[in-house]
Parts: sequence; C-alpha cells; structure tokens
Amino acid sequence: MLRIRFFEEEIRRLRAEGAVVGSVHLCNGQEAIYVGTCAALDLPTDVVFPTYRGHGWAIACGASLDAMFGELLGRTSGLNGGRGGSAYLSDPEHGMYGENSIVGAGAPIATGAALASTFDGSGRVAVAAFGDGAVNQGSVHEAMNFASIRRLPVLFVIENNRYSELTPTAAMVTSDRLFKRSSAYGIPGVRIDGNDVAIVRDTVAEAARRARAGDGPVVIEAMTERIVGHYIGDVESYREPGELDRALEQEPIVRLSRVLESAGMTGDELDALRDKVRAEVADASARALEAPLADPSTVMEHLYA
Repeated sequence: MLRIRFFEEEIRRLRAEGAVVGSVHLCNGQEAIYVGTCAALDLPTDVVFPTYRGHGWAIACGASLDAMFGELLGRTSGLNGGRGGSAYLSDPEHGMYGENSIVGAGAPIATGAALASTFDGSGRVAVAAFGDGAVNQGSVHEAMNFASIRRLPVLFVIENNRYSELTPTAAMVTSDRLFKRSSAYGIPGVRIDGNDVAIVRDTVAEAARRARAGDGPVVIEAMTERIVGHYIGDVESYREPGELDRALEQEPIVRLSRVLESAGMTGDELDALRDKVRAEVADASARALEAPLADPSTVMEHLYA
C-alpha cells in the first residue's frame, strides 16, 4: 500500500512539473482494495480488469515500479513502451489486463475471460473492478446477468468512493447500497469496509473459492474514500467542510498503521518502512526519467482496430 501511495504522490509531482502529460486519475486512499484483492487471487492465472484509475491495481498485481513510471512518462522503458500512459496501461504478465476509459466496459470483458475459463480448464477467476458510477451503466448489468446465467467465475468489485466523478453517489440513486442490485440477477452481494485490507482479502478469497467451485459470480461493494481529486486539477469544491479531514483519519494506511502498532510494531519501525519504500519509489522515478522518450513515429505499432 505504501508503494502505491508514494507512487501516486510522485506521479502528482511529475504531472505538476509537466514530465507526465495528459489526464491522470490517482487512487490515494483506495489502496486496501487493490492490495487485499490481489493478495487473495492466484495471479497471473487469475486476471484483473480495472478502470482508468488503475495504477494501484497494476502495482498490487506486481507490476514493476520502473516500468510503471516509464509508461506514465512516455518512455521506451514503460510497461507498454510509453503507448498506454496513465489510463490505458496493461501488464498481462502479472494478470493485469488493462485499464479502460469507457465507464463500465471492463465488466463484460472480464465476463468474457471468465467464460473462457470454463472451456480452457485454467480454473481462472476474473475480476471486474469499477467505480460506483459504473453501476448505472447498462453494460455492467448485461455482464452480471450473463455471468449469473452461465454461473461464471467472475467477481464484480465496486470501488465505492462515494463520488461518481464530482457528484455524490447518494444524489444519483434512490438506494446507495449498490451491492443489493446483484439480487435481481440471483448473484450474492456484500458490502465491506474497503479501507480494511484484511477484510478485503478474506472477502475476496471466499468469493474466489466459491467462483472456482462453480457457484458463479459475486458482487463486492468495497466502501472507501479517495483523499485526492477525481483527476489532477480537480479543485474538489464539492466536498463538505471537514470531509477530507475525516477521511484522512480512516484511510487504509493510517488504519493499518494503528493495527500494526497495537500488535507491537514501533513508530520507529513504521517510519523506517516508509523511508525504505519512499526511497524505492524515488529511485524508480529517477531511473525512468533517464530512459529515452518513446518514438512518436511508432504510435501505430501494436494498434488493432
């Protein structure tokens, strides 16, 4: 979780300096969902299909920090040779099959991967991860219905950070308990504390076990809060006074630090761990900045339409 947090903080700095260009969506505050989920999966046999807020998913799956920085910086050393950037990177070698900027589009793609699993004997579980706003997309409901009918091994993970872009989710639906929508398709659904990495891990592990046994899909609504804007440059004027301060008290790294301290880890040990990871991230960033920029003349390579 520290790797993800410090990576995102460094990307924010690089974006402000102009080294990273284009739209960037950070995931600060949602790290426990990615780490807990991936800890429960059999990667890279299992596969993950996240949204455009996917840096944390890639790192939790095992993507190299050097290659991640290289990708966002448009360098030849990037995961995809600098072609994917922030919103379209992928790392199939680690089970991360690519971000998607079409809201909700990852759900039917992941359902297809789960369908393939029923034919190839891999025992693969597919994870479709999307935000609360995507639950209003028709493609998500079509995917859930198909997955239910075919009893496919796919997990639908809703990263509910309480905002659909800049609009409070509660203002968009009559019931903000989004996991209950799964009942219309005969799919079990559950709402969990998405800021508790152990709860996320245990919930996903049980759902994956069930899916692998042939019992079909599960919907997991993981409640969290992003502690940054929807995108870099978001002034967050929609937040209520004191809201961010409260979120900072309950974000996953602060929560886990309290748990570790109560288990006997000292403040000095935690600080040493933070310093070690921060240095690891800084070194990876520096190496990526030294790599050659991607050649724009190769932009049409690896493009299929």
